[in-house]
Amino acid sequence: MKKFLLILLFFSSTYIFSQEKINYESVSQQFLQNIIDKKPVDKQVYILEKSRLKELVNQLKTDHQKIAFWVNIYNAFIQISLTQNPKLYDNRGAFFSNKRIKIAGETLSFDDIEHGIIRKSRMKISLGYLRKWFRPKWERKLRINGDIDWRIHFALNCGAKSCPPVAIYSSKNLNKEFDFMTTEYLKEQTTYNKVTKAAKSVALFSWFRGDFNGKSGACKILKKYKITPKEAKKIEFKNYNWTLLLGNFREIPN
Repeated sequence: MKKFLLILLFFSSTYIFSQEKINYESVSQQFLQNIIDKKPVDKQVYILEKSRLKELVNQLKTDHQKIAFWVNIYNAFIQISLTQNPKLYDNRGAFFSNKRIKIAGETLSFDDIEHGIIRKSRMKISLGYLRKWFRPKWERKLRINGDIDWRIHFALNCGAKSCPPVAIYSSKNLNKEFDFMTTEYLKEQTTYNKVTKAAKSVALFSWFRGDFNGKSGACKILKKYKITPKEAKKIEFKNYNWTLLLGNFREIPN
C-alpha cells in the first residue's frame, strides 16, 4: 500500500510539473494551426480540458496575452464544433450561449469567451454600452483589465460568410496583426460615396457601437485605416450574411 501511494505521488508530481511547463499561448496557436493543416487536435483539446484557472491566470498576465490566447481558442472551437455538426448553426442563439468548451476547470460558451473575457463582462445585447450585473469568479480573473480593444471584432470568426477570416495571433505582435486584419477586412466590407461622403460598412459597427465610440467613432476608424479618403459624414451598415462558411483562413505576413 505504501509503495502504491509513493508511485501515485510520483506521477501526480510529474503531472503537475509538466502542466506548469505548458505554454498556453503556444497551445492555442498550435491548436489553430493543426486545424488549418487538417491535422489532429486531440492533444491540444486534452491540455485545455486539464488546464486550471490558477495556471491560466498566472500565465496570461497582460491583455495582449489574454486576447491572443482567447481569440485563437474561440476561432479554433468554432471551426471544430461546426465541422463536426453544421446543424448546430440552425439555432445560432443556442450555439453561442450553450456551454461546450472545457477549459480552466470550467465549461464555457462562445458568449462567455467573447463577451465575458475579451469584452470585459459586457452584456451581449446592449450595443456594447452595458456591463453584466453578475460576473463569476473565473470571468473576473480571466477577463482583460483595460479598455476593450475594438479590433477584436475583426479577428473573431463566428463561422458566417460575413465574418472576418481566421488568423493565428500572438501577444508579441498583436498590434501589428490586428491592424493588418482590420485593414484587410474593412477594405472588403466598406464602400464610400465621394459625392454624398457616406460610407457603408459591416454590421459589426452597429451591433457593438459602444465598443467603437458610436457611429462617429466608426467613421474615424475608417479614416484612420485609410478605408475612406475622408471622414464620412454618414455611415450605413450592410446586412450580415449568416451563411455558414468554414475554412476561411488568412495568413498574416511577417
